[in-house]
Amino acid sequence: MGNEGAVVGEIFRDPWGIPHLRADDANGLAHVQGRVTALDRAWQLEVERHRAQGTSASFLGPEALPWDRFVRRARLSDTARRCWDELERTDPGTAEWVRAYVTGVNEGLRSADAPEFTRTGLVPGRWEPWTPLAVWLSTHILFAGFPAKLWREHITSRLGADAVGLFAADGPGTAGSNGWLVAGDRTVTGHAVIAGDPHRFIEDPGVYQQIRLSCPEFDVVGLAVPGVPGIAHFGHTGSVAWAITNAMADYQDLYRERLRRTGAGVEALGPDGTWRRAARHTETIEVAGEEPVEVEVVETDRGPVVIGGPEGLDDGVPEPGEPPPAVALRYPPRVTGDLGFGALLPLLRARRVADVDRAVDRWAEPVNVIMAADTEGGTLHRVAGRVPVRSAANGTRLVPAWEPGYEWRGWHEPPRAGLADGVAVMANQRGPASPLGVEFAPPHRADRITALLSRRHRWSAADMPAIHMDTHLASATPLLTHLTTLGVPPTTPGNPGTPAPRPGTTRDAVAEPAAAVGGAVSSDRVGGRAPGVVPEGSSSAGSTAAVGGAVSSDPAGGSGVVPEGSPLAGSRADPDVPAPNGPGATRDAAAEPAAAAGGQPADCSGVVPEGSPSAGSTAGADGPVPGGPALSEPAAVLRERLAGWDRRMDAGSADAALFAAVRGAVVRRLAAHPAFAGAAAPPPYPEVFRPWLALVPRVGHALEHLLSAEELFGIDRREVVREALEEVAARPPAGTWGDTHRLAPWRALPPTTPYDEPGLSGDHDCVLCTSPVPGLTDLAARGPAARYVWDLARREDSRWVVPLGASGVPGSPHHRDQQPLWLAGDLVPVVTDWAQLTKETDV
Repeated sequence: MGNEGAVVGEIFRDPWGIPHLRADDANGLAHVQGRVTALDRAWQLEVERHRAQGTSASFLGPEALPWDRFVRRARLSDTARRCWDELERTDPGTAEWVRAYVTGVNEGLRSADAPEFTRTGLVPGRWEPWTPLAVWLSTHILFAGFPAKLWREHITSRLGADAVGLFAADGPGTAGSNGWLVAGDRTVTGHAVIAGDPHRFIEDPGVYQQIRLSCPEFDVVGLAVPGVPGIAHFGHTGSVAWAITNAMADYQDLYRERLRRTGAGVEALGPDGTWRRAARHTETIEVAGEEPVEVEVVETDRGPVVIGGPEGLDDGVPEPGEPPPAVALRYPPRVTGDLGFGALLPLLRARRVADVDRAVDRWAEPVNVIMAADTEGGTLHRVAGRVPVRSAANGTRLVPAWEPGYEWRGWHEPPRAGLADGVAVMANQRGPASPLGVEFAPPHRADRITALLSRRHRWSAADMPAIHMDTHLASATPLLTHLTTLGVPPTTPGNPGTPAPRPGTTRDAVAEPAAAVGGAVSSDRVGGRAPGVVPEGSSSAGSTAAVGGAVSSDPAGGSGVVPEGSPLAGSRADPDVPAPNGPGATRDAAAEPAAAAGGQPADCSGVVPEGSPSAGSTAGADGPVPGGPALSEPAAVLRERLAGWDRRMDAGSADAALFAAVRGAVVRRLAAHPAFAGAAAPPPYPEVFRPWLALVPRVGHALEHLLSAEELFGIDRREVVREALEEVAARPPAGTWGDTHRLAPWRALPPTTPYDEPGLSGDHDCVLCTSPVPGLTDLAARGPAARYVWDLARREDSRWVVPLGASGVPGSPHHRDQQPLWLAGDLVPVVTDWAQLTKETDV
């Protein structure tokens, strides 16, 4: 390998441009994988290399500076180098394999032709052997959501400790996924099926690369992370398949430090009362169009200081009598020198679930829930990754570095779980990882998937896309419950007051919270990226309401007559009638409204059936009991229309648009309430952490809890909901949910000609998780970054799809050719017959 003129391997393509690679050995295959990734995604690789090094502002400009500051201060590239050195020492075979991948990347970059290089004047740089480890680390460093500890401390200091639970909403989360495993005794073939979709920022080029890797040792199809060899997250070897989702474990800690300068540098106060020298140096960040910026990098015995320093915050004033703020980040790879790359080759070589199990014993970061199944009937459902054993306080807040009791004391044994009735579902909910985390996604998404799977005893791989595309919104219940009682006289024996439940609709569904500020949605992508922001003049601009808690000052009212042609006029068509074909179309019976898993009658009125687990959850001093001022005629019509809504967030649904408008108005009014005034201004922490500290998105994603709590700081929630209803009734949205709920992919550079991004079905609490930020924007920066169905009966019956296409080169026929399928819920066949592929070249 590597000799001039020697053939290392072959590149084939299927009809969708997906690369199928073949070589004589694993190292040759890694070389070809690196090369084809550079050919297809040269610009993406260069952006990721710079982001991992903290040098992206050098060509992306000042908007990328906050991310680069964080990367430098957190010492991500230095950590990657440490992990590479440890990999070379302990696992030279894997190190050689990674080096072969890097050789292929550098070879491919020399001949890559991406238009972005011409636009920026950038020349691709050289990858080092440790660069894939740096890309992996920078991609996942925020997956555990450690900045949520900053939020908890902030909200506690402003509103008290009880506020933490209210705003948790069992989230907001970082990146998440859906995944489910159906064992062979529940399928038509007698072999297992695994399906799901990872929820991440939708990026152009995409964050996952469909690929096939074949050599005499193994033949694997799956979703690779561009810039990292192998197939880590979602793969199918022919005899065993696996998939992951974020376990929502807490494995990173923030320590308050006491620092002081001395003639020799910086010292930090340790838990034994001793001042010890901290490592310190300065680095310079080049910024396109501006002067270079100098960054002081300080590292204590706990970890790198990522907030503040010996003099405190750059833009903050210390509290009287308090030391200058400084916060250090402790994260496992910085401690162990291991990123888990030793698991990657064993995963490719796996033949049975026992092989996958042994491979992921070597997994480190991020901490995931793994599902696997093989052709002999074996199944696996477990957590993989390193979570430190330490005080419970470390998981919930910043802890003092100068006090004993907060040190790490080893590692938790990863929990395991089984299947229930032949099914396992993972959707970031409290499950096997419960002992390892603090906040998880609400159970709606997992409950909804479980309920849909319970509707049928036998499933096939072809049935699974209907579950991917389910749009039922269970978290709408508390708001709809409040709406049904507005302006209704109190219930008496002669006046039943609230409408009765309407049969045929469902109440269970999903959630995956996120946070945002200034348009930056909280996830694995923050800093230098503003995926929720739509530039002024963009084709998607103008679709959102005002932010920052601003609400309309126009009173609802008018004549009280609903004008002919208004979105509120007339009644909605029967929601059980299938929608037209398109993104919001119902695909089959599995996607139709289902009764709750417990067999309760379906209910769309917002009334919680007696005996339901949710019964009584909306009581409170200002809870949704009948009464209050009479509604205007348009508001009353809107209330009744939403009471009959089927709770499906379909792109073509006008009712979904109306609900989202009311929800957004409620969020903005709650966030603007004087009771929350103290929490409205975030502390002056670095900009990269602000997505976790913004009040409006926090209210939006915790709305279900805020409306259901027994009491909410004296806020009259019934009045807030009434005002929001009147606001929307006075100026209702004219179109459907898909008119404003549009895809907003992140791009390092805006396209020369803006794309007309499509309208989407789904919502952040649906199985079809396309995440707006309620109260801030209807645009969806996050969503299914891929979908997959792994069939263990016949691998060729497996399916996959990505939001755009296999190529990252604008103008390529495979740049966006999968998007129509992704929108409709269709998937691309996994081609395994080499005779059906087109050979592109030898490498």
